[in-house]
Amino acid sequence: MNKLKYIAVLAFLGTFGISEIGAQIKEEQLILNRKREPEVKKIEKKKTSVIQEKNYPPENKKKEDSLNLKYDIVNVPPVSDFKTTEIQSEDISPKFNNDFQSNYFRLGYGNYGKFLADANISGKVQDNVEVGADVHYLSTTGLKKDYDWDSKSSQAKIGAYANIYAETGKYNLDANYGFNNYNYYGIYAFTPSNSDLDLQQKVNKFSVNASYDHYSNEILNNVKVRSYFLSDHFNAKESYADVELNLSKHDFEISNDITANADLGIDLETVNSKFELLNQNNSNQLNFTLSPKVTFYKGESYLLIGSDFTFLNSKLSDFTGENKGSKFYWFPRAEVLVAAADEFKFYGGIDGGLKLNTYGNLLEENPYLISDLLLTPTENEYHFYFGLKGDINQMFKYDVNAGFSKVNNAQFFINNGLFDNKISAERPGFDYANTFSSIYDNGNLIEVKGDLQAFPMENLTVDAGLHFMKYKLDNLEEVYYKPLVQLNLGAKYTMLEKKLALGFKGYFVTDRTSNAFLVTPNDFVPGQYMQTENRDVKVGGYADLNLSAEYKLHKNFSIFALGNNLLGAKYQNYLGYKVLGAQVVGGVKITF
Repeated sequence: MNKLKYIAVLAFLGTFGISEIGAQIKEEQLILNRKREPEVKKIEKKKTSVIQEKNYPPENKKKEDSLNLKYDIVNVPPVSDFKTTEIQSEDISPKFNNDFQSNYFRLGYGNYGKFLADANISGKVQDNVEVGADVHYLSTTGLKKDYDWDSKSSQAKIGAYANIYAETGKYNLDANYGFNNYNYYGIYAFTPSNSDLDLQQKVNKFSVNASYDHYSNEILNNVKVRSYFLSDHFNAKESYADVELNLSKHDFEISNDITANADLGIDLETVNSKFELLNQNNSNQLNFTLSPKVTFYKGESYLLIGSDFTFLNSKLSDFTGENKGSKFYWFPRAEVLVAAADEFKFYGGIDGGLKLNTYGNLLEENPYLISDLLLTPTENEYHFYFGLKGDINQMFKYDVNAGFSKVNNAQFFINNGLFDNKISAERPGFDYANTFSSIYDNGNLIEVKGDLQAFPMENLTVDAGLHFMKYKLDNLEEVYYKPLVQLNLGAKYTMLEKKLALGFKGYFVTDRTSNAFLVTPNDFVPGQYMQTENRDVKVGGYADLNLSAEYKLHKNFSIFALGNNLLGAKYQNYLGYKVLGAQVVGGVKITF
């Protein structure tokens, strides 16, 4: 009977993988309040450098957590640790929850010359002090049969961290260095006469982060500090720092059945970006925000009222001159949740905010940017939303919502043409119509999101997410590199007494609009190229199916296999940049 059950589940996973389609997108994540605890976090290949769970004493903050019933939709950066783009594969290895061991070492090798090494080691130096190290490396030889020039790439990250559990709160600190070494291989507009091209780009990033989480919410809630320094192959430099202080007074009684929380967020964010190429765009921005709010609770229902007061000071310059300015912003913030039952919770609200666009953040979305960007903050003037969520018998959880936003300086990517039109020019690696810049426009955005999870069996979890996004802009006729519909589907299953773990992840992305350049010799001006731009080029949609399996031979030793982009389509996330086809990686993992 057990064998028949296993066969039925495997058939379900197979049908699930073949019939559903998907692609690499900004994955959504549901943080759920539930009695039993199936894993619902973003699927990751590793334990991140700092454990973020709070070490709550038995009673402190209990009220805050128990009433935090909102399903938070968390945007996950589209460049995952193992991604189905250029070095390309997302690691969807399921996690073994039984007999968990935090220390591990993993090695794997696959087609396209893909090599991965992955390790996390931690231990206690005192009863309340934990220290650890985190090391990750991935490389590939690239698409040798598709391009005459080099498309290999490699990336690595190494870090150290410490967690200190004091009587009043938890401290954590982490520092890490990472690099991404790759090539601007997406040449589509013309074929260079010399195939031995230097197309290298390398990005280095050093980060230091720290936080203190006070166990009690009496006045001090937490303090967070984030910072990084970034540089690249073309002497671009960016420094970033963010200090966030949260003050609060929680759980004071208004009446017999109504309680309230009062919070004040204080955030200071600064970024300094310098570019040495072309127009030599430089920006220096400082953003200060005060975020007071009051939340009233009655049972599982609540009403939140607040505001964001933001002051921005910026200095932008290029080789032509300098522009300074300061501006004050006010953003409304309110939300109401009516808990009719566990199965039906209605919510709605309004919010807004200011987002600093940095070179570091944009590179995470698109690594093929030119090292000379105009960096302008994006203002979400207001965002109305409403939705319905619920938990049906702890077996099915869902969150469906829709929203309308007024956005100023919404950021998009746009293809660059040639920077030097001379045929005889000795071109640097970014001057083959193979890079991208930022472009901005004002407009409206309509969004519909849906996320669900189902637990049909004790050892089976199924999840799905849908994101519909429609822009209407003031100036741009087309919205570049923003798909209309994104869909992700997943399943995780353990069997053979949890010795075998299977995983599936599928992505689907619809067509995206791009712009492209046709480059031809200029018959009227000898020695010059002529460029013709087409701003209505489609980058095709794609389906990307991924499977994984890991078998535990021993409590300290397992073997794994990852299959990525199994349909084998060399689709393009960005024009000119084909991704790797079907990929299979196998290896061993040691835990201790």
